[in-house]
Amino acid sequence: MTVTDVRKDIDALTLTITAVFAAPAERVWTVWSDPRRLERWWGPPTHPATVTDHDLRPGGVVRYFMTSPEGDKYHGFWTIATVDAPHHLSFEDAFADDAGNAAPNMPVTRAEVTLRELGDGRTEMIVASTFPSAEAMEQLIEMGMLAGIVLCITQITPLLAEA
Repeated sequence: MTVTDVRKDIDALTLTITAVFAAPAERVWTVWSDPRRLERWWGPPTHPATVTDHDLRPGGVVRYFMTSPEGDKYHGFWTIATVDAPHHLSFEDAFADDAGNAAPNMPVTRAEVTLRELGDGRTEMIVASTFPSAEAMEQLIEMGMLAGIVLCITQITPLLAEA
């Protein structure tokens, strides 16, 4: 199993997922930097993602939507804050309407992604999400965010095995 730890800290308003992959950081970085790889894991298996814009640089925007089994589309976007390839990425993650505008009734989270080589050909990936409030954190977890991100991350291992 690639996910090695899940920590929910209500006091700090954070949800932190740690995973370990049998690949160097440069290889793991491609699941973030390559939009075709990103869309193969960012959505849970029942809600595959389609990346429509991918500008992975500070100030850039990554836009995507997930499609439900019934064909409903759920839009979102990241506003990129920092990029230090292949070790760090931070962004604000927001829900959007069909036109790509931020959904005003949904919280925006801050995501910090850290890739750290473990020295034995493996890389630890830590994805830490920070929420604006405890209520926002509980709202998103109740919507399935925690279960969804764990399912998403488990899809990375097969991607890393591809040439």
